Amino acid sequence: MTPLPYGSWPTPITSELVVTAGVRLDGVRPDGRGGVVWGEGRPGEGGRIQLVRRDADSTVADLLPADANARTGVHEYGGGAWWLHDGAVFAVDWADQRLRRYAPDTEPVVLTPEPTVPRGDRFADGDVAPDGTWLVCVREHHPREGAPATEVVNEIVRLDARAPSEPEVLVTGPDFVAAPRLSPDAARLAWVSWNHPSMPWDDTVLTVRDLATGTETVVAGGPGESVGEPVWQADSALHFLSDRARASAATGEEAGWWNLYRWHPDDGVTPLVVMDAEIGLPAWQLAGARHATLSDGSIVVARSSHGFDALAVRALDGTVTELDTPFTTIRSVRADGPGTVVCVAGSPTSEPGVHRVGVDGTVETLRAPRDLGLDPATISVPEPMTFTSTDAAGAPRDAHALYYPPATTHTGPDGELPPLLVVLHGGPTGAAAPVLNLGVQYWTSRGFGVVDVDYGGSSGYGRAYREQLRWAWGVVDVADCLAAAGALADAGRVDPERLAIRGGSAGGFTTLAALARDDTPFAAGADHFGVADLEALALETHKFESRYLDGLIGPYPEAREVYRERSPITHVERLTTPLIVLQGDEDAIVPPNQSEMIVEALRRSGVPVAYLLFAGEQHGFRQAGNIRRALDAELAFYARLFGFTLPTGERIDPVPIENLD
Repeated sequence: MTPLPYGSWPTPITSELVVTAGVRLDGVRPDGRGGVVWGEGRPGEGGRIQLVRRDADSTVADLLPADANARTGVHEYGGGAWWLHDGAVFAVDWADQRLRRYAPDTEPVVLTPEPTVPRGDRFADGDVAPDGTWLVCVREHHPREGAPATEVVNEIVRLDARAPSEPEVLVTGPDFVAAPRLSPDAARLAWVSWNHPSMPWDDTVLTVRDLATGTETVVAGGPGESVGEPVWQADSALHFLSDRARASAATGEEAGWWNLYRWHPDDGVTPLVVMDAEIGLPAWQLAGARHATLSDGSIVVARSSHGFDALAVRALDGTVTELDTPFTTIRSVRADGPGTVVCVAGSPTSEPGVHRVGVDGTVETLRAPRDLGLDPATISVPEPMTFTSTDAAGAPRDAHALYYPPATTHTGPDGELPPLLVVLHGGPTGAAAPVLNLGVQYWTSRGFGVVDVDYGGSSGYGRAYREQLRWAWGVVDVADCLAAAGALADAGRVDPERLAIRGGSAGGFTTLAALARDDTPFAAGADHFGVADLEALALETHKFESRYLDGLIGPYPEAREVYRERSPITHVERLTTPLIVLQGDEDAIVPPNQSEMIVEALRRSGVPVAYLLFAGEQHGFRQAGNIRRALDAELAFYARLFGFTLPTGERIDPVPIENLD
């Protein structure tokens, strides 16, 4: 094998392969008739979400018209844009945010009124009454175009499920509502709510209302407890997730993990599945599903431990058994007949697919991942990594990451170490996912090492780890990124002179914060729609996150000086590392001005900077051409800075670098 410089390795994992026939699976639901429906986000079709049904006879067909896009704008992050009942599909269309009913052999019916403001009323996260005549869902009302967060109203409304109607408001008052769920007899409504400045992973409340009498019962939640995913049972009990404090099974110390509980009006709340692992996920999107009760009363849960997911079954006697499946990332777990669930799941060597899993661990694949035809040596499998970092006060603590070494298809020259790409998830209450992601393999197959950092504040490690970022954003996360890169460099696994850092959204902020310091070890950075000015973000961002920074930085304006001190734009004189910035021009979460202010500052100070603004993109890139250009431009940027040549045979257009070209 002839050695080749790291970064220049030829690879079949091109930007074209990343997007060709690639889809983002947007949940799965059984249709109650032996079939299964899932959502597919298709980059080749402008990133729209199409719904696909696989019938009991294995026939597969698209359900929505070719111009439809099942995507909701509630909370801007969406989720829960479609649901099913008795053969009918209810879906929100991105173009106008109106809810439609699609039923076999009938024309679509628009159920919601035309808003007075374009996309002014947004709907999501619905549930249909058992008789199919009415439904409940979340409505987010924007009274005028460009309305500030203080004017946006989130409510639960009731609608006719068969014909257009005026929404009837059932729940109003809380800043946010989610998961409206009707009891099996439609006599009671359960929902989750929370108020500023809390986020849904901080403090939420689960309430049940008798729809005939109006009597309400607070089931769980309040300060220091995050509850979610309520699911009614046939016996009028309610299953839900909570991270309420309890004694850890491993240490005996107080701990908070999203575990499964049961509430019944006769005997209150009792635990069902308790483990030192997360069943829940942070509710960035609506309509999460990590537990399902089967017809025999057994329960299947997805749990996350040390960054890796698995399925487990709670038998009727209360024992919990983990299933032996290949899956390490699991979403959208739904009961599907006796003894099985359907889910979206993947592994380090397989992209997510739609699978039916039995309680005995058997797996039937319903929607297979792409057949990539790759040599296994091309795929880098992540290694879990725990390393020493520091907390906000400088005390030592453990942090976590997934390290992807360069692929084994090639070797580098003697004495040369690979460059390292430090990757930061968004949120910051997100998590690294140990699933085959060609966006990661694009780098490792070329000779990069990639470390995906679960910095303090990430989910999947319990509430205490999640809260390490409280009032410490820009401190703890940055410390963990520097520590991860340092640990790999000290171990002789990567080149300490060729460290790069990249992140999107909140990860973009951490990228900029890690670069805007005198002791930064990074020689290059990539900011994908990241935050440069925290104060501007607090004043401009959308309702869902408009008070998020209260818990990450401090209340505004009382902590205004902290906002300024933590903002990378305040320390632009320290930002001397070359930077590429990528931004969507329709981003309502991190507006383009955040990227433009940092780009303009670097231009003025003479720092090498490249800037790409993508038309028609929101928060994250969905269109195939833009995904390709973003990847290839970033690679070309690093090639210029790190001194390697681009692989022959690929057409990768250079990216203009100001102050360098």
